[in-house]
Amino acid sequence: MANWKKLAMFGASALLLAACGNGGGTDEGTDNGAAPDEGGDEDQFKIAMVTDTGGVDDRSFNQSAWEGMKDWQDENGLDEDSIHYYQSDTENDYIPHMNTATNADYDIVYAVGFLLADPIQTVAEQNPDKWYGIVDAAVDLDNVVSLNFRDHENSFLAGMAAALTSETGKVGFVGGVKGAIIDRFQTGFTHGVEYAAEKYDLDMEDVDIQYANSFDDTGAGQQIAAAMYANGVDVIYHAAGAVGNGVFQEARNRMEAGSDVDLWVIGVDRDQHEEGNYGDGKNLTLASSVKQVGQAIKLSANDGMEGNFQGGENISYGFDEGGIDFTKGNIADDDWELIEEARQLIIDGEIDVEEFTYTNPDEV
Repeated sequence: MANWKKLAMFGASALLLAACGNGGGTDEGTDNGAAPDEGGDEDQFKIAMVTDTGGVDDRSFNQSAWEGMKDWQDENGLDEDSIHYYQSDTENDYIPHMNTATNADYDIVYAVGFLLADPIQTVAEQNPDKWYGIVDAAVDLDNVVSLNFRDHENSFLAGMAAALTSETGKVGFVGGVKGAIIDRFQTGFTHGVEYAAEKYDLDMEDVDIQYANSFDDTGAGQQIAAAMYANGVDVIYHAAGAVGNGVFQEARNRMEAGSDVDLWVIGVDRDQHEEGNYGDGKNLTLASSVKQVGQAIKLSANDGMEGNFQGGENISYGFDEGGIDFTKGNIADDDWELIEEARQLIIDGEIDVEEFTYTNPDEV
């Protein structure tokens, strides 16, 4: 689609979060879903987003979406009332927040995360003249655009990086809540580990796979990581939103205490290099699989502003469209060359990355 070509133009650089707690038309009162203050240019195009329970400052998925909205606002010279977020503390907040955003006359309301698919379907059906967007799910309605990503492709590279870097032959995957989206991360990662082990004759054990059953329980992430590291795992890839902050914390604690082996974390959704900082200028973020959620929202918002809203479309972004990326981070130069070769083979269709393990593709 033309959208893919536009997306690549935005590049893959990470955006800086600016005042995520109270910026861009959001203040302490509106964090809980209240309507924003009156005022501003009533004629300007306005967009809003409803977070999942990970929060807008999860340093991952929701944050990437909000950063994209901030950037969209700046690029179009709009005032602070043009964007707004509604932070969900529990799943019971999803529909009320979307109703509030709908009644506040935002031009497009985005729901961030597959957990909001059913709520946005409900609200969009009740408001057929309003525009909505869903990230990481597909809603088949003419007034909803679905923004999806081939996360298994960059997760494959994460698996390669983990296998090529591991000194113990043990690597782990921490998922948030089971579902088709996180299944893509798990399956791509596992496939990448197996590919590297076979191609480069690496002695690797089966991937240690565990789920936190949450996207916001950092304590659960730290507990799972502690068990994995204690069992000899030295590289963990997380696809768990704010749960991943706990994984990073455990890795930092162990490295600062003098771990016998180097411990690594592979970040997700945005470049999480800074999360790996510890000690005196040291870093344990091996790499990050980047999902361009913010850029996808920017493109969708621009389409809407230009009168070309892609309602009813399910847009899928991969490497070739610039919708996903994988950072070099602390990967060794020789290993990076192998990973870059694999990236191109994926783009060329010569590596067909497995997509699902426990999900029925016919139901996605």
